[in-house]
Amino acid sequence: MLVEAVAIGLLVYQLFFYFATRKQLKLVASHFVGPKPHPLWGNLGEFFQKDIPGLFETVVGFHERYGPDIFTWSLFNMTMINVTSAENVEKVIMAKHAQKSFIYDFLKPWLGEGLLISNGEKWFQRRRIITPTFHFKVLEHFVTVFDKETNVMVENLKKHVDGKEFDMYDYITLMALDSICETSMGTAVNAQKDPTNKYVQSVKRMSVLILLQTVSMLSGFPFLYSLIHPNGWKQRKVTKALHRFTDSIIKSRRKTLENEKLRQIDSNRDEDNVNSKKKMTFLDLLLNVHVEGKPLSDLDIREEVDTFMFEGHDTTTSGIAFVVYQLALNQPIQERIYDEIVSILGKNSKSYVLTYQDLQEFRYLEAVIKESMRLFPPVPFIGRKLMDDLEMNGTTIKAGQDFLIPIYVVHRNPKVYPDPERFDPDRFSETAESKRGPYDYIPFSAGSRNCIGQRYALLEMKTTLIKLISNYKILPGESLGKLRVKTDLVLRPDKGIPVKIIARA
Repeated sequence: MLVEAVAIGLLVYQLFFYFATRKQLKLVASHFVGPKPHPLWGNLGEFFQKDIPGLFETVVGFHERYGPDIFTWSLFNMTMINVTSAENVEKVIMAKHAQKSFIYDFLKPWLGEGLLISNGEKWFQRRRIITPTFHFKVLEHFVTVFDKETNVMVENLKKHVDGKEFDMYDYITLMALDSICETSMGTAVNAQKDPTNKYVQSVKRMSVLILLQTVSMLSGFPFLYSLIHPNGWKQRKVTKALHRFTDSIIKSRRKTLENEKLRQIDSNRDEDNVNSKKKMTFLDLLLNVHVEGKPLSDLDIREEVDTFMFEGHDTTTSGIAFVVYQLALNQPIQERIYDEIVSILGKNSKSYVLTYQDLQEFRYLEAVIKESMRLFPPVPFIGRKLMDDLEMNGTTIKAGQDFLIPIYVVHRNPKVYPDPERFDPDRFSETAESKRGPYDYIPFSAGSRNCIGQRYALLEMKTTLIKLISNYKILPGESLGKLRVKTDLVLRPDKGIPVKIIARA
């Protein structure tokens, strides 16, 4: 009875706050086009009876219905302004005072307030701490990990040579997880040898649960959702499992470092220092750093490790998988990459141990990756909350407004990319790139809150694709067909990436 009374009291309070702010939100929306909202639950009805890919298609479809640049839509009291023109994208991304939008709040139970979600001084402090992890001297060591783990994947794929179609997505996921665990935590989880790995399954489940929460009738009431919704109960259970995994790794690594008697990393992280510490993992850095004379707490460290683990394996999996999809459909492009591999590495490319320097030579492969991320950006939407008033299209938008930048749509602007659905790596030749603005292509976001791990991601993607194409010719499976995509936290193929492979001579 007490729990019910508390729940009712909270609901009454939330409803009062809801209606008190509704008028202001309706005033903002009146200046722009968009789907007409219901007085109570906004545009939630647009998402009823849609499968998960249908949810993504609905949001993208808004742009086709209401114009290519700017419109509004809402879920309950959460009004979102979507912008896609380079001019308005720049205004939002480069705003001096901005925070992540409310859509990131759904991640907080899992990721806490790590680098992805935190704001203000905490974000600035964490960004400064973490930046040395991506120094090129550290990345040189990471490439050897990518090479090793991709070799494991190549070996695991041998059973499919000349066989039936299979889903490549699962193999890439496990490889990326092994890579991120070793590079970020110095720990081998051997996910490729154990496809039922609990961490992988928990991340997949969490991604779906967060998506379902965003379109729930209780999406605007997170405490109540967690308290009374069955999916809220499941989410708490999965979150605990994910935290247990990370906590155990942190505890084990802390003990290892204590046994090795490693000292605090010098606050002067110049190049020589980074070079001397190049085998130190992301977790090692967090365990050794001090802020204002104090070490980070286990909770602080877990926030960053969970964030790094999620962003470092899920997004790269998406990026690699969609390149494989494009290469299966575009055989001449795949063969051109193979020719580039042979020209740079020679005929022994199958067993070649790749280095950081080698990867800088693959210009055409990089163009292929960029074009794939244009069509299928791993993070298809980013959100911002502006903390200052902003003029947009002749209207003053008050501070506190949330914006959504649908990168998936930005990258399909026909004025910038003629015939935008066509896969054409030549769009990323040096000549073609020089003709575009900085906000026409933003797969890693832009501005001060751009993706800190973008060089890491590109190196892993290059390594994986070089090893794959050196060893196998990738063919489309019979069920590849027209791809439907979905997004929970990252962009994914709805039914995986069904391909066939044959061994290269």
